[in-house]
Amino acid sequence: PAFIVSVAYIDPGNFATNIIGGSKFNYDLLWVILFSNLMAIFLQINSAKLGIATNKNLAEMCRVVFKKGTNIFLWIIAILASIATTMAEFLGGALGLYLLFGISLPIAGILTGIITFTIVYMEKFGQKVIERIIIVLISIISIAYILEIILAKPDFVQIGIHTLLPMINNEEALLIAVGMLGATVMPHVIYLHSDLVKERNKNLKTYEARKHYFKMEKLDVIIAMNIAFIVNAAMVIVAAAVFYKQGIVVDSIEIAHESLTPLLGKISSQAFAIALLASGFSSSAVGALAGESVIDGFINIKISTNKKRLITMIPSMLVLLIGINPMKALLLSQVCLSFALPMAIIPLLIITSKKELMGKFVNTKLINILGFIIATIIIVLNMVLLYTTFIH
Repeated sequence: PAFIVSVAYIDPGNFATNIIGGSKFNYDLLWVILFSNLMAIFLQINSAKLGIATNKNLAEMCRVVFKKGTNIFLWIIAILASIATTMAEFLGGALGLYLLFGISLPIAGILTGIITFTIVYMEKFGQKVIERIIIVLISIISIAYILEIILAKPDFVQIGIHTLLPMINNEEALLIAVGMLGATVMPHVIYLHSDLVKERNKNLKTYEARKHYFKMEKLDVIIAMNIAFIVNAAMVIVAAAVFYKQGIVVDSIEIAHESLTPLLGKISSQAFAIALLASGFSSSAVGALAGESVIDGFINIKISTNKKRLITMIPSMLVLLIGINPMKALLLSQVCLSFALPMAIIPLLIITSKKELMGKFVNTKLINILGFIIATIIIVLNMVLLYTTFIH
């Protein structure tokens, strides 16, 4: 399950913010990737724990704990977040097809929709099939970025310093740092992870068996999230080593693709487009799966699986067909996610701290304090992002 979830941490939104960060501020913001990843690991482990302890997903547990009005509010926010996420992922898949094959964005969007639908449809053959498809796509992204790093020849001493040393030089760097966090920690996969663990959990009857499964799931999260960390760091490193070094400020995915050809050769720009394509396909499939888990969780609505998938996909297709500027749509989707994030984190922390629901899996005092600190940091930084987006 953690590998499916980790896809959300290397989605097209990450490509955009990491490339801009690296091209403008060299290696300075690498520490943001590390800290975002640590927060994400904490939240994903908590989400998995909720699913293992209760055998319900986060949305279903909200239905048990909160009043109907609260659940309707959370439900609306969660659906909007799923749609916004799928929009960003669709744009990534469509841009990948456009950059690789020159297919126009509306047609590329329809193709992305068909491919995404095919991937999530494979779930009927079992969750493990989806896990394997996702692992193949993550491997493609990872190999593409290993190739990019070899070609870029970065400064590894500077990489080490800036990964561990927090540094923000100006207001613009702060804005991009917050954008990186917003693109990294995702609300829809906090809901999804608690749902995905149920598949293996349903046959485990004893506390000991579930405790062992939770231990393995923690390991799964740490491995998967650290792969995501390495890929994100590689995006910043390549942008710094190639674009910053040449004094090129990159503020869109298309410019990044065009600029790589003269600087590192055609193989590099092709590898970049393939990574973006794999990221778009895998993350839009994960967005659709997350949409399914929230649509009927909060307020017991029974809608067929395919209809649920279409509810999250159709708005994204419309954005591409109408011809809205992809970067504007990406920005808008990130802002929607900023609003939605506290609505996933706060219910998660409330439910996992209740002994009557979690039993022996209930959060310790230390975990509750850590959760409160992480939630506060994320909420404050997202407020900064909203303020600078709309007012500044």
